[in-house]
Amino acid sequence: MARVQWASRIGFVLAAAGSAVGLGNIWKFPYIAGVNGGGAFVLIYLVSIALIGFPIMIAELLLGRGTQSSPVMAFSKMAGEESNWKAVGWIGVATGFIILSYYSVVAGWSLNYVLMSICDFTNDKSPEQINSLFDTLSASGGINIFWHSIFMLITIGIVIGGVRKGIEKWSKILMPVLFVILVVLVVRSIFMPGFMQGIEFVFAPDLSALTAAGVLEAVGHAFFTLSLGMGAMLTYGSYLSKKEDLVKASVVVCSLDTLIALMACLIIFPIVFSFGFAPNAGPGLAFKTIPVVFSQIIGGSLLSILFFLLLAFAALTSAISLLEVVTAHFIDSLGWTRKKAALITGSLIFMFGIPSALSGSKWIFSEWEDLFTKNFFDTMDYLATNWMLPLGGLLMAIYVGWFAKKATIRAEFTQGSKYGSLFGAWLFVLRFIVPITMVVVLLYKVGILQVGPES
Repeated sequence: MARVQWASRIGFVLAAAGSAVGLGNIWKFPYIAGVNGGGAFVLIYLVSIALIGFPIMIAELLLGRGTQSSPVMAFSKMAGEESNWKAVGWIGVATGFIILSYYSVVAGWSLNYVLMSICDFTNDKSPEQINSLFDTLSASGGINIFWHSIFMLITIGIVIGGVRKGIEKWSKILMPVLFVILVVLVVRSIFMPGFMQGIEFVFAPDLSALTAAGVLEAVGHAFFTLSLGMGAMLTYGSYLSKKEDLVKASVVVCSLDTLIALMACLIIFPIVFSFGFAPNAGPGLAFKTIPVVFSQIIGGSLLSILFFLLLAFAALTSAISLLEVVTAHFIDSLGWTRKKAALITGSLIFMFGIPSALSGSKWIFSEWEDLFTKNFFDTMDYLATNWMLPLGGLLMAIYVGWFAKKATIRAEFTQGSKYGSLFGAWLFVLRFIVPITMVVVLLYKVGILQVGPES
């Protein structure tokens, strides 16, 4: 049977951008930019998107479109059924499985905060009380499992709908709504007294504030935020028509992803500076600092609803792609129907995520934390983002750059593209700059390379 394709170019772009745009853009990027000095970190991040993220994205889309298959089958077709390169595909499937299991828990926090915002949860509460609500939530295993299940059911339902009637349809709804919410919040931040200070913090690089560790964090996050190394772009690429321009599509997706990350900074930092909070507040910036600010401004309840809806929608667009990677594998490899594959894999991911949902309940998994020095949630996050994602991206670049047949790669790169003349430059970057950089990032992420303090 012919592989289903995206119904429209805009549908693919929004789906791929939705995969890239997630909590990494709206929750994580602002706080790690804040921790690492602001503008200088953002500058390195932008360079990394261009030199690392963009080339690997083309490689993933190229492999997917060229083989019309999900990650494991793609490497089987390109490298041979008996080739060990299939392991790279398996890394992608396993990474998507693991990340979604705990990502869904974070998305559940966003859904909980939407409901809390509707109920005006900051009313008559001190900043300390508002701060403590997140600690209470993260320690409430039953509530976490409830929202984890709701979020996974929504994700499964969309993926069951298929490429066109599920993923593409909902991407066309969620992404424009997400962008409108972003614009509303950015416009509101323009009228905050700390707006110009926020602009300066994000767009005026202070190189003295950047450490070597900050540089490597910027490179690593540029890779993470584009959903690379987990087979998501490869899988989405497998639904692309041969007429599509891979280079142009990659530019558009990278640009949208970067734009939204910068818009998130323009929402958060003006708010933070307007009320005298520290920009380096860390992971608690979204769930602790921002709610305190909303409690002190006119219309704060509505802004709070919009902000946490933004987080939830961003999480959902990424979660769809993560589940699709795993679902597509079982459809391609075992011939399962989409409904069966989505239900079974989604249910397994949900069950595997239960320990992450319970990680805040210290008494339940205290032995795990004693053994691994991290709770289950943090262990899975460390494994996926520090080991599996960089390793998957590194091996992807090495295979496409050095081991795949050059003529095959050239033909796929140039087909449908006006930018075929860039093939040589792209291949050079993929062969040399990307692997060297990714090896350094991987060694840093796993603690082998020590480069001093992070801030």
